[in-house]
Amino acid sequence: MVTKSYSNLLELASGESPSLGRISRGIPRVVTAPGIVPDLDDSDDDASNASSDRSSLTPHDRTIIVANQLPIRAQRRPEGRGWIFSLDQDSLLLQLKDSIREHADMDFVYVGCLREEILASEQDEVAQILLETFKCVPVFLPADLRSRFYHGFCKQQLWPLFHYMLPLSPDLGGRFDRNLWQAYVSVNKIFADMILEVINPDDDFVWVHDYHLMVLPTFLRKRFNRVKLGFFLHSPFPSSEIYRTLPVREELLRALLNSDLIGFHTFDYARHFLSCCSRMLGLSYESKRGYIGLEYYGRTVSIKILPVGIHMGQLGSVLNLPETEVKVADLIKQFCGRGRVMLLGVDDMDIFKGISLKLLAFEQLLMQHPEWRGKVVLVQIANPARGRGKDVKEVQDESYAMVKRINEAFGLPGYKPVILIDKPLQFYERMAYYVVAECCLVTAVRDGMNLIPYEYIIARHGNDKLDKVLGLSPSTPKKSMLVVSEFIGCSPSLSGAIRVNPWNIDTVADAMASALEMADAEKQLRHEKHHRYVSSHDVGYWAKSFLQDLERSCKEHNRRRSWGIGFGLKFRVVALDSNFRKLVMEHIVSAYRRTSTRAILLDYDGTLMPQSSIDKSPSPKSIEILNSLCNDKNNLVFLVSARSRSTLSDWFSPCENLGMAAEHGCYFRSRRDAEWETCVAVADRSWKQIAEPVMSLYAELTDGSAIENKETALVWSYEDADPDFGSCQAKELLDHLESVLANEPVSVKSGPNNVEVKPQGVSKGLVAERLLSTMKERGLSPDFVLCIGDDRSDEDMFEVITTSMSDSWLSPSAEVFACTVGQKPSKAKYYLDDTAEIVRLMQGLASVSEQTPRSSVPL
Repeated sequence: MVTKSYSNLLELASGESPSLGRISRGIPRVVTAPGIVPDLDDSDDDASNASSDRSSLTPHDRTIIVANQLPIRAQRRPEGRGWIFSLDQDSLLLQLKDSIREHADMDFVYVGCLREEILASEQDEVAQILLETFKCVPVFLPADLRSRFYHGFCKQQLWPLFHYMLPLSPDLGGRFDRNLWQAYVSVNKIFADMILEVINPDDDFVWVHDYHLMVLPTFLRKRFNRVKLGFFLHSPFPSSEIYRTLPVREELLRALLNSDLIGFHTFDYARHFLSCCSRMLGLSYESKRGYIGLEYYGRTVSIKILPVGIHMGQLGSVLNLPETEVKVADLIKQFCGRGRVMLLGVDDMDIFKGISLKLLAFEQLLMQHPEWRGKVVLVQIANPARGRGKDVKEVQDESYAMVKRINEAFGLPGYKPVILIDKPLQFYERMAYYVVAECCLVTAVRDGMNLIPYEYIIARHGNDKLDKVLGLSPSTPKKSMLVVSEFIGCSPSLSGAIRVNPWNIDTVADAMASALEMADAEKQLRHEKHHRYVSSHDVGYWAKSFLQDLERSCKEHNRRRSWGIGFGLKFRVVALDSNFRKLVMEHIVSAYRRTSTRAILLDYDGTLMPQSSIDKSPSPKSIEILNSLCNDKNNLVFLVSARSRSTLSDWFSPCENLGMAAEHGCYFRSRRDAEWETCVAVADRSWKQIAEPVMSLYAELTDGSAIENKETALVWSYEDADPDFGSCQAKELLDHLESVLANEPVSVKSGPNNVEVKPQGVSKGLVAERLLSTMKERGLSPDFVLCIGDDRSDEDMFEVITTSMSDSWLSPSAEVFACTVGQKPSKAKYYLDDTAEIVRLMQGLASVSEQTPRSSVPL
């Protein structure tokens, strides 16, 4: 089944040829040492580039589905020796495979845990059976480690927090426990090791599911820089105000960003994730042709927004079962035969499903509408809670007490207003309840997706057999009614449902009354609308759409150079165009030594001075470096800045031979004693009277923003404002200024944390053109050109110097270095990581000038 797989981590780390023999004999037993955090900084980075440059993204590729639990049911044999395994038809992972009909030949492999604990002596045999029979790779975890991972970190930390529950006290989720976090990381590392047993990194796609495995992408990306990796979060993602309380917030965000595609059920969840990336990591996102993408160290991480659907085939099969038909007949006799109407709730017994709030609303309904007493029955199916602890027990006790109180207050002989079913039901039994229920109530206070409403709609649509049981003719229009919480993931897609705030008992009670009293024609219209959506957006549609987007997101992998940087969970991969590379100090110093006519153009803010610095004035060290470069008679050094000429004159007064261009090149001078000249004549500045009041309005409304009034330009800066609000206001201001200045000779541009209005035709590229053309007029052909900048305004300079060879401005053998700060799309061919590296580079060049002074033709 598996070819070209890396099966031995020791071989992988050592660089030896991987052996495939172990795979053919089955998956070996994993190491079950206690939950010690693995060494995240091991020296296996060389192995991370093991995948080849071949790309074969076809429907025949394998997809490795990774989740906390395998889609397998296990039962020990009656005699106690061995196990009986079967597929879990209720598992989303299995439904995902079954419903992709167009890709029937696509191969799926599953990696995950079994629900049952397997003895160590049985693990090898079980692994072999599951691999050969079901294409499943089991992950075996020691009981203690599994408990700390799942019931500890997942259920006590992540799950409550992602459902908006802050750990304000030990009773509410518990304080952050570093040992539980270590267990979480350890389990994710074990999962990564098992994936490495079966993955073919050249061809396989990996699809990781849910919050249990959020750091897994980092381990996989570290092993294989070009792994084709998608992640889908099935729970809510909280707002940044909630998420930022998590002590390991950055580690989880960076781990998710090691995926190629991250999926969410709703736009709200995606928006919260993007906001967290913006506020905590300083990342911004863009939407291009409908696709949302985050630029992360040269890689584009795509964001997918699509709610999961149901398995239409499975539901149809269950509705056709004879057992379902019998159960429906029993329920009709129990309820409809007695003239009663069923309201149905199906929820897990946990604190976020809002069972107690639903019961309070139903009690309110009976109090306010006495005409429904004795007629309406709320059947509440309470599935066992997935977690455990004090909060689960409290929900159970509260629910039982409320049911007892309502039944005692409004019950009649032979009539109970509330029927609480707290035992596990067969799936066909649950479908039968859907068929009979007049309205389904899903009032969770916070839930990831919740497919109960979808299942209810399909069940109410029924089939011919059930129509006969219900006494309906084939031509009778179907009807259904939904009351859903606005805080669940499926709510946006159910526009015909009555959406409620579950915390507002009165509105939920009113919604129940509306559902009971609504005309049949209205119910039919709502049902038809819902059925069209649910039947066309099933689990197959969801899975196929995600895999198609994952394929699209990975197409650039083999066209770019990539390598890993960072340690531990801060590891990430830098991916760059093959012609875009880091500027090597030895290379540029060598070129600097052997050349004699040099032109150096430097940006200031963000290049020589970090954008985050509060004091923007140059340090004595920077002045010393610039003077060393300027005093070399082979050099012509120009500082090209957006700053005003008065500011530059003041800051760089010690630099006698430094050329400067102010306000993006509107003004320039060749040395300190020279007069300022203009590159572009700017006569009319009356537009400022229009632009300044507009900017002042936005500055007043945006705390942390300010206006800088230059001689020829106006700049609105929001560097100290809230990043989201500042960005939003900047877009509005840009549109506003473009509208009011449409007939003025100016251009409105957005930059890093600012919006600037400046005269048309002014750009830093003009400075580069003027410098090189002036040198040519003097009979000088530079054989060394260095240009460094950090933002969009510097791209004009990069373009000029990279094309200057064709304009005969440079020597035929000239060394040209256009360098940007940071790994990002740029017209420059080189990059350096940050301003510290820029300063070290300039210091290195300055030391060469000081050590080897030359006399040449003055520039």
